[in-house]
Amino acid sequence: MRVTVLASGSRGNATLVETETTRVVIDAGLGVRALLKRLALVPQAPGARTGLDAIVLTHAHGDHIAHAGAYAERFGAPVYLTEATARAVRLPAGVRARVFGARAAFDVGDLEVRPLPVPHDAPQVALVLASGGQALGLATDLGAVPDALPDHFRACGTVLLESNHDAGLLARGPYPDALKRRITGGLGHLENRQCAALLRALSPATRHVVLMHLSETNNTPAHALEVAADALAGRAVTLHAAMQDALLAVPLAPA
Repeated sequence: MRVTVLASGSRGNATLVETETTRVVIDAGLGVRALLKRLALVPQAPGARTGLDAIVLTHAHGDHIAHAGAYAERFGAPVYLTEATARAVRLPAGVRARVFGARAAFDVGDLEVRPLPVPHDAPQVALVLASGGQALGLATDLGAVPDALPDHFRACGTVLLESNHDAGLLARGPYPDALKRRITGGLGHLENRQCAALLRALSPATRHVVLMHLSETNNTPAHALEVAADALAGRAVTLHAAMQDALLAVPLAPA
């Protein structure tokens, strides 16, 4: 399995997951031109698969779903989404929608996808993606950490986890008070210290962590990485921060 974060942040999210036979994009927040440019930057072996076999959506906010229909039309790929997300997304006629249960595992080619609901102000799922003995956990856009999430990620050698904002930077920043309350509420986004608390609860199987969905206004990579590094002190875990405008090849633990 190979994983590349194509973009992560409030201006658009997309993550590429590849196996030998399957290519899937998680979320569709980049425009098609931007997606194609970033896909072209992902190293490929001669004769490797191109295109996409599926688009999997986590929830119905624009920075995650705005271009799902365009992706589906460009690649002739189905869109996988929960019933709640399907009610909120308009897909073009002819696009194949595959509705999955928010707690029901499903397969895309040789990739197994295991969702779990997490609290956000649009119905949202965290995902475990597994193939060939490797497992990856992905959780962005959640206002609190549900008790079931650490166990959901227990077999994941790599975890991609939201570390959206720094409490001090948000409090002093330019956002209106109503938006600040939304972000810090239980249906908003994870603060760096909330992310750190989850990192401490991750199983010993986790060897790589990528911090996701960092706010460009209310956080910095330095702030997020420092708090996460303190939480992981003494553990043999590599730590990375995904960015809005740069690709990140995600390290995966050996199968």
